[in-house]
Amino acid sequence: MAEEKKEKIKEEEKVEIPKKFNKIVEEIEKMTVVDLAELVKILEKKFGVSAIPQVVAQAEVPAAGQEAGGAAEEKSVFNIVIQEIGNKKIEVIKAVRDITQKGLKESKDLVDSIEKEPQTIKENVKKEEAEEIKKKFETAGAKVELK
Repeated sequence: MAEEKKEKIKEEEKVEIPKKFNKIVEEIEKMTVVDLAELVKILEKKFGVSAIPQVVAQAEVPAAGQEAGGAAEEKSVFNIVIQEIGNKKIEVIKAVRDITQKGLKESKDLVDSIEKEPQTIKENVKKEEAEEIKKKFETAGAKVELK
């Protein structure tokens, strides 16, 4: 195990950083893990991206014995996006907190950001669970879209 760690350190030392990123990398190296986690969340919100690897769906190619052009397969995995919070903001915050398992402040901040632009609450959710979550949010007064 100690040898593996030494090899990883050697690999990390070999990473060549372009000059234009030196300053950024130096600043990141100085940050604590908590600060880095907060930075990731901010960047995710700012640019509408996720640091979580996404499952890439591959196009289905019909097998030799199957006919192409049959009924289109129904989507089975959804992202839950809140478009509007409605007039029951506290209820929506409670629903976000319950579904995402985030703290009160994080849930409130997420709901506040929905006022500016729609926010993805949960990604890659199975159809049944997505429908259930959608009902919870709609009961709380929010306008939800499954993508």
